[in-house]
Amino acid sequence: MKKKRLSHWGCIFVCPVAGLVLILAGCGAKGGEPDPKAGAPPPAQVEQEPSSDLVKVDRPDQFAIVTAAARSVAPELKVTGVVNVDVSRNVPVISLASGRVVEIRAKLGDTVTKGQLLMRVQSSDISGAFADYRHAVADEVLAHAQLDRAQLLFDKGAIAQKEVEVAQDAEAKAKVDVETAQEHLRVLGADMNRPTAIVDINAPISGVIVEQNVTNAGGVKTLDNSPNLFTIADLSSVWIMCDVYENDLANVHVGEQADIRLNAYPDRLFRGLIDNIGPILDPNIRTAKVRLQVPNPGVMRLGMFVTATFHGQNKQVRAVVPASAVLHLHDRDWVYMPNGDNTFRRVGVVGGIMVPPNLQEVAGINPGDRVVANALVLQNTAEQ
Repeated sequence: MKKKRLSHWGCIFVCPVAGLVLILAGCGAKGGEPDPKAGAPPPAQVEQEPSSDLVKVDRPDQFAIVTAAARSVAPELKVTGVVNVDVSRNVPVISLASGRVVEIRAKLGDTVTKGQLLMRVQSSDISGAFADYRHAVADEVLAHAQLDRAQLLFDKGAIAQKEVEVAQDAEAKAKVDVETAQEHLRVLGADMNRPTAIVDINAPISGVIVEQNVTNAGGVKTLDNSPNLFTIADLSSVWIMCDVYENDLANVHVGEQADIRLNAYPDRLFRGLIDNIGPILDPNIRTAKVRLQVPNPGVMRLGMFVTATFHGQNKQVRAVVPASAVLHLHDRDWVYMPNGDNTFRRVGVVGGIMVPPNLQEVAGINPGDRVVANALVLQNTAEQ
């Protein structure tokens, strides 16, 4: 009886202990912390969506397939520019004689010819120069007469040789004074045959007056503090200044030709020669100035906007496909290429220029690649 009673009480004490052990085991082995893996949901199964660039159709044979052709072309670069005056053909009109303007025969914007009268100036400088010239002429006449008299007296033995030499020296200096006075008048622009205080200012070259800084009855000052009276530009040849980005400078070379189209005359084509590439980049927009020398047939005006097309020397081979093979979707260009298993793969391309009769250059595929001839029909079929 004692043994049975002990086993009964032993069971009573053992069972609660065993339950406590199971509870602690369920709570975790480390200090009673819960096991993060206990009761966690199973890992998520990710299913791959089919690629949006793959299109599957039931009858792929209904879509015509073409092969991209090859076209050898030179790279082109289009930039904008402005018509400017050729600095070497820009000539100022000045007056070395100061004074007052008494007449103006030309104005801003006029077309003038070389030697044409532009204005007249009344100058005290001219009056003083003519006075000096007349004095020099009178002195030279007197010196010549004294030399003749000295030579006659020397021949008669009345004077010594040195007296003749002094007279010769006086005449030589008088001639120098006359020549100097004549040159002074020529520099001032005076007419030797018209001894007057009025000086004519003529056009030094033929061209267009692009600047005027003088008015009627205005004053003409000396060169050190006076602007040009006029500026005449010979517009038979002009400069076109273009802005070329830093990344495109490798396609531009001095000595190459460029096609020019004026915004005012888009149907007319002009040719220009690249004669200078600026050595300094604009730090704000990262462009360099490229200068074109262009003959002006008479329609180019200063300040006009133009479009210049530069043609590279090294030709490139590009793929050409029918224009219908290029699909414009989501602001991009695409073509469809056979991918097998009744599927077509959509490939992004960059559409280029149109080529007669109805072809288009594309970048992104190679010549010889096979594409769907009508991409829009395939796209509509896939969306149905």
